[in-house]
Amino acid sequence: MTIPAGREKPGSPLIRTAQQADHPDLLPPARHTDVELATLIALLTQPRSRIELLAIGHSRDEASREAAHAVAEAWTARRGKVLTVVSWPEEAASWLRPATRLTTPGPDAWVMAAALLGFAQLARRLRRSTDWNPARTFAFASLQDSRLPALVGPGILDGLRGATADGGTWVVDGRWVTTHSPAG
Repeated sequence: MTIPAGREKPGSPLIRTAQQADHPDLLPPARHTDVELATLIALLTQPRSRIELLAIGHSRDEASREAAHAVAEAWTARRGKVLTVVSWPEEAASWLRPATRLTTPGPDAWVMAAALLGFAQLARRLRRSTDWNPARTFAFASLQDSRLPALVGPGILDGLRGATADGGTWVVDGRWVTTHSPAG
């Protein structure tokens, strides 16, 4: 596989123990809200988005699992197709298996419902070893955290966006996570 020019690759998808220790206050994901799910579906169905095929990834905690199943149900109710639903543990040896399972079916977009640390490591593997595109990736509020770009590395998550618990949106640009209040 050829990695596009200009894409920085981290040396390893594993986040060093010392770097993890810098964030002892990482909390497990909260349950998603109905307005959060509705906002996520609205992001996926914006005019000219042409998204039909989704790959959904989630951590193995209960809140992430429920969010993943909720978006799959909402998407198929709109006559969209879910190609795969992939889970991963918070700690893994390489992250290659879930990364490959998420990208192999060739989805139009990805949806992530996850705890911060596990997704950070998965994102590093996705970017290093697959054709995953963060600009075609949408997430629940659990990943709306300014520490995420720092954990993952510069430029790896540019364009990742998602819904906030109150119906707003957020987007990763460089090392920043910018949040927009709900419309109206």
